[in-house]
Amino acid sequence: MASATFRLAGVELYFADLPRARHFYEEVLGLELAEMQAGHHAKFTTAGGFVCLERRGAEDYPSADKAVVFFGVANLAQALERVGPSRVIKRGSDRRGAWAVLHDPEGHNVLLLESPPSPSDGER
Repeated sequence: MASATFRLAGVELYFADLPRARHFYEEVLGLELAEMQAGHHAKFTTAGGFVCLERRGAEDYPSADKAVVFFGVANLAQALERVGPSRVIKRGSDRRGAWAVLHDPEGHNVLLLESPPSPSDGER
């Protein structure tokens, strides 16, 4: 049996306060706003796919609340300096590298994982 190859296209999270969520992902994390529909959603682009923030109750097929977003960063210390050390909930390291957890405005875990840049990152 052949296995399917899945590539992460994006993540969508629900929010009661969409403007506050947009501010966090755009201003604190520095993601680039790609699309905005007031009162419905805000979509951001990243190198690995998209992150879409949707107003809770905007669709008729809601998902469960729990969600975690993972972002790879080349230098964790610099990323934490940018977002503000006071936002860090927990940090640590394991055999894969250093990591830190932040909470977005609705309490979703946002994990920053330190990983070396891929060879193609230097070509941009």
